[in-house]
Amino acid sequence: MKLRNRLIVAFLAITVIPIILSMTLVLVFAKLQLGAIDRTYGISGTTVETLSNSTEVLARLAKKPYHELEKMVREHPQRMDDATYLKEFNQNLREKKTYLLVRKDETIIFIGADSDEAEPVIGQLPKYGEADTTQDNSIYFGGDAQSLVKQIDFRYPDGEEGSAFIVTDVSNVIPEVEQFFVDMLFGIVIVLMLCACLLIVWIYRGIMRPLKKLQTATENIKEGNLDFELCPEADDELGQLCMDLEDMRRRLKDNAEEKIAFDKENKELISNISHDLKTPVTAIKGYAEGIMDGVADTPEKMEKYIRTIYNKANEMDTLINELTFYSKIDTNRIPYNFNIISVNEYFNDCAEDVSLELESKNVEFGFFNYVDAGVKVIADAEQIKRVVHNIINNSLKYMDKPKAKINLRVKDVGDFIQVELEDNGKGIAAKDLPNIFDRFYRSDASRNSSKGGSGIGLSIVKKIVEEHGGKIWATSREETGTTMYFVLRKYQEVPVNE
Repeated sequence: MKLRNRLIVAFLAITVIPIILSMTLVLVFAKLQLGAIDRTYGISGTTVETLSNSTEVLARLAKKPYHELEKMVREHPQRMDDATYLKEFNQNLREKKTYLLVRKDETIIFIGADSDEAEPVIGQLPKYGEADTTQDNSIYFGGDAQSLVKQIDFRYPDGEEGSAFIVTDVSNVIPEVEQFFVDMLFGIVIVLMLCACLLIVWIYRGIMRPLKKLQTATENIKEGNLDFELCPEADDELGQLCMDLEDMRRRLKDNAEEKIAFDKENKELISNISHDLKTPVTAIKGYAEGIMDGVADTPEKMEKYIRTIYNKANEMDTLINELTFYSKIDTNRIPYNFNIISVNEYFNDCAEDVSLELESKNVEFGFFNYVDAGVKVIADAEQIKRVVHNIINNSLKYMDKPKAKINLRVKDVGDFIQVELEDNGKGIAAKDLPNIFDRFYRSDASRNSSKGGSGIGLSIVKKIVEEHGGKIWATSREETGTTMYFVLRKYQEVPVNE
């Protein structure tokens, strides 16, 4: 929400909501207290307006007792001399803040309240026949009495005059009415406090929290910490500012990560080159020193030493060529020469070259071609041959079987041709399999020098295959062998309408 709209809503909320909630609370509390009055005092028909006039409520408390007492004195006037009955009747009245006075002739024969409470009332009681009260109207006694009095005149069976007075104390508000006003006051206070709290929380969440997040974000950026995410909480001015700052953070982090990765790869490349060059150089130095010291004192030893020096020099040459090629492929400076190639002719020739090479190393080679004649692909013949040779060299590097086997299969799989290179080497652990095409990755963390290589052969393979529009993957079982797969899209001639 926009800041201007937020302020308008805050103004309306702080004025309208408290009024509505306060009115609702008044109605709820009034209903509860009216129900309590009805249950406690046995009266009905009390309205919200009567709660503001406690005297009216108190006056209504004596209506029912008045009716009962009037009926009783008319039908059984002798019971007005029965102290037990009068006590029971008075007990019911006391529950309604009312009590009974009975006068026989000029003598008060029954007082249903304490003497101190009843004395001011007794002094103001009207004589027999002077009062005109009904169940709907009463006599009000002021001063110390502060009471409403209903008078019922009757005659005892012996003919003496009698008067019964139902006295209701109006000096205090009944508890339910008092509780109503207390509840209403507390309710209004709570409503105001609740509205204030809600508005503070709403404004804090809408303004202060985004500002705090922005402040924290700028502190992190200033300290060089870019590993956090700044999410906008709303589509407003502050939210847009958060989005802009988050976009800046991502760009800064991407640039920093690229620089770190570049520096790490350069260091790893230098370390790999140093390690891989050191091994053959050390061997060449050792055998050359052996020749100079006369250790190679027979033609056979001399030939062995010179052959070893030659092989190690070839390893160094291969390594340097790999690294040079990788630097070109990593910077996209390889001049690919794509041509339409017959799959059968190309892989038959490739298999023949591989067969001769592996035969000299006592490796059993199998070639299986399942592609029909006439199937073609668009590829760089030299680079695809590099892919095949790199995979085979990688297989030989980690071969641990006395009888090595490598199979080359070419299959037709719809819109692609699939090339499979299977070996019976030691296999690749499941945890290492997803990483074998990463640059400089080696499953043997110790970098055993007997394996040789730069650790970039398979990454070169992946790069070449992907730039041909294909993909490469591998499956492997430890102690059983590994199979490398790569696919190339078929070439399909588009007929030209004349």
